[in-house]
Amino acid sequence: MTAVGTVPLPEAKEVRDMLSGLVGKPVNVLPGAPVTPTPDKPVSVAIYVDPQKAVTALCVMDLGASAYTGSALALLPPGGAQDAVEEDGELSGMQVEALYEVVNVLSALFNKEGARHSKLDTLVAPGDDIPGDVAGMLAAFNRIDLAIEVPTYGKGALSLIVP
Repeated sequence: MTAVGTVPLPEAKEVRDMLSGLVGKPVNVLPGAPVTPTPDKPVSVAIYVDPQKAVTALCVMDLGASAYTGSALALLPPGGAQDAVEEDGELSGMQVEALYEVVNVLSALFNKEGARHSKLDTLVAPGDDIPGDVAGMLAAFNRIDLAIEVPTYGKGALSLIVP
């Protein structure tokens, strides 16, 4: 039982069910390594806040998870998503818009009874600068790290963090 006001971390099954329902395909979700931004490995960061604008949770996705979940949701061709990951190293405008919808829906994972309400505040696209205060939260220990595979698109990784 979580204390009133705290934001709970979802379980892997909840993430799998949410992503599978979102993209209309059975997304494979397994324990994975933490997603950490580096100069050669851009990440997207979704920042969730409560009504007072305090950060309640973060969703960090590597380029693969960002491209494949967004593209699958928007029914964009797998080849374009794979090109974004393997060749371009960044998402197209349409892929970023679709990713925004993915991470917006994922906010429901944090909104459990008795928890502070969380809503998507900002999406930092892969390659954009992560605000310093948020970058400091990426190493928090209260997290779940997952490897995902979106059928016909590819593999990626995501970390959900409650600072």
